[in-house]
Amino acid sequence: MRRLSRLEHIYEEHPLYFFTFCTPQRQDLLANPQVHDSFRTFAQEAVSRDILVGRYVLMPDHMHLFATFGEQNQISMWIKSLKNTLSKTLRTNGVAAPHWQKGFFDHLLRGQESYEAKWQYVYENRVRKALVTDAGAWPYQGEINPLDFD
Repeated sequence: MRRLSRLEHIYEEHPLYFFTFCTPQRQDLLANPQVHDSFRTFAQEAVSRDILVGRYVLMPDHMHLFATFGEQNQISMWIKSLKNTLSKTLRTNGVAAPHWQKGFFDHLLRGQESYEAKWQYVYENRVRKALVTDAGAWPYQGEINPLDFD
């Protein structure tokens, strides 16, 4: 019996991913100015590797972000490098390791509607967790590069 061949390309260029990764035992480690600044610097420098980080939110015990990658084989290495960078910041601030649960959650977004639905969930997360009454007031959020499905 002849086997079906794999698709060579599912998306031509820069598919959009939604990522979540957490601290161990959901410890409150991430929502602080030093980690936020370290994340923003790392995300801004990703452009040189054909990686664009869009919207993001640092919660106390986990983070969400949207990103595109020029090459899909970059994803795991980039996430590992991001975690290492933020761990270095945490160690500098006296926070002993471990800082991360193993692995991460990723979801390939299929269209603008999916992007907006995920963003609404992420955006309202701070209110659901009673960290702020207005999601826009949370200081550990932003957008590095505008990402769109045009």
